[in-house]
Amino acid sequence: MLEKLATIQMVEVWIPMVDGRWLVLPRHTQPEKDVRAMLDHLHLALPSQPPPRVKASQVPLPPENKPAIQPSLW
Repeated sequence: MLEKLATIQMVEVWIPMVDGRWLVLPRHTQPEKDVRAMLDHLHLALPSQPPPRVKASQVPLPPENKPAIQPSLW
């Protein structure tokens, strides 16, 4: 049973924004049909997806007359 529940994972998707900040979308994966049936049988429900959040850039913003530094994705 625990092996089945372990297939449900929590992930964070980080999306860069044009102003240097990051949009962070924490999400849990949707369970497979057999895991969903087990959860239903146990009268358990997954919580709703957490709300998105915005993280400030770790790079200081440049003065207004210089172009902004785009965050590196890799």
